[in-house]
Amino acid sequence: MFSAFEWMLAMRYLRARRQEGFISVIAWFSLLGIGLGVATLIIVMSVMNGFRAELLGRILGINSHLSVSSHTQVLMNYQGLADKLVQIPGVVSVAAMVDGQVMASINGASQGAVVRGISPVDIQKRKLVSDNIVAGSLDDFAGNDAIAIGQRMSFKLGVRVGDAINLISPKGNVTAFGTVPRVRAYKVVALFDIGMFEYDSSFIFMPLESAKIYFLTNGGVTNLDVFVDDPDKASAMIPEIHRIAGPGTRVHDWKRANASFFNAIQVERNVMFLILTLIIVVAAFNIISSMIMLVKDKGRDIAILRTMGATRGTIMRVFFISGSSIGVIGTFGGLALGLAFAKNIETIRQWIQGLSGSDLFAAEIYFLSQLPAKVDLGEVTAIVLLGLGLSILATLYPAWRAARLDPAEALRYE
Repeated sequence: MFSAFEWMLAMRYLRARRQEGFISVIAWFSLLGIGLGVATLIIVMSVMNGFRAELLGRILGINSHLSVSSHTQVLMNYQGLADKLVQIPGVVSVAAMVDGQVMASINGASQGAVVRGISPVDIQKRKLVSDNIVAGSLDDFAGNDAIAIGQRMSFKLGVRVGDAINLISPKGNVTAFGTVPRVRAYKVVALFDIGMFEYDSSFIFMPLESAKIYFLTNGGVTNLDVFVDDPDKASAMIPEIHRIAGPGTRVHDWKRANASFFNAIQVERNVMFLILTLIIVVAAFNIISSMIMLVKDKGRDIAILRTMGATRGTIMRVFFISGSSIGVIGTFGGLALGLAFAKNIETIRQWIQGLSGSDLFAAEIYFLSQLPAKVDLGEVTAIVLLGLGLSILATLYPAWRAARLDPAEALRYE
């Protein structure tokens, strides 16, 4: 399609001579702009994908795909309902839960916490918890006074495995002097570190039977956690579960429970993509300006080539190669930089933190303890095609203008 002569001439025009130095500088800035734009898009999209995937994995590792609860706040005779629900095609398991809010206190330090009553067998199935025990053991997660807490909560309260924590429930005991909050001491038997700040700093797991007693559920549970084989299809199973659960029950899926959170991430992701695409657009305009200046500077050369028999198509292809080469090199350079950065982003973050002495990814703000990145092949392909497309489009007008240059007019003004 392109002859060796056209390639040779195009590459020669890209090499700067003294009188063309400014044009070459603009071309180099265009190349860097496209490269940085492509790299930034890949890095930001990878981080957003990784952020969403990590949050989703941790949320679904702690919470259920579907939750069945009662309008009366307590599900009685829940075991029969659980046996029916587990028979539904696509349902993997059903776990009984008792949820409640408490104030955890020890040695004058206190903070709010969420207690989740769960059977010792079911907590072992929650691999996000059982595989991330950093102190103690879930083998001791039994009896009426055992609890497992997050490592960050242990740091806040200054407790270790074996220490006792006072749990204060707002649902107190009614006495002749009014309602008195229930206070009971529980022994910490295990510390877990999930890697999500919200869970590690505020969740307490308690054996199910002990939670029933503490929260006075009269043998019932607050909800049934339903796990399915495909979380994305959980919402489609709500009608069948609601039919089996019967009236007086509520069924909601993980998407509804976290809808505002994930919708905010998606909106932010789309806005970031749009804003960062402007970097590539600006670089493409730089290609247009540099190529127009090059065409103007090479007007006499174009006229001579035309008088020597070069066709308009040849002239157009020469400048098309010159302009598109900037975009192609910049795009693939940005691709390599973006992939390398995304693959080593956590190492780079720690290195920058060591140099600056500041926390660039505070777990309290971003919920995760590590900066995640997940490269999506489809998105990377789209970003590369975007960079190549804008670069090629930016060269069409200058190349067309060079091909339309009249040799007689060019030589006359020279």
